[in-house]
Amino acid sequence: MSEIARVVGQRIRYYRINLGLSQEKLAELSGCHPTYVGQLERGEKNATIESIERICVALSISLSRLFEKLGSDQAETQNTPQDCYEFLLTKSPTEQEQLYNILLEIDKYKTF
Repeated sequence: MSEIARVVGQRIRYYRINLGLSQEKLAELSGCHPTYVGQLERGEKNATIESIERICVALSISLSRLFEKLGSDQAETQNTPQDCYEFLLTKSPTEQEQLYNILLEIDKYKTF
């Protein structure tokens, strides 16, 4: 699937986990099939606008939030801050905090 489908899927997973929802519960709240939700999260399916809207409502996020910073940046060869942002979105809040603390520790010892 496309890079955008993969990133959108990771974001759906991130927001779902942040709310403590299972894929089944998100599917129930959004009126989608649980298998479909899993396929979206893995970037295996292209979602319809209608299903994305229902998922956003179930996750209490706006469409613009889900699609924020997607698009023309994707064509750039390397965008490290964007790559880091996308990577962090795939992690749980606890993992995000741990990664942030690791970065702070590394920053203390930089020599350049």
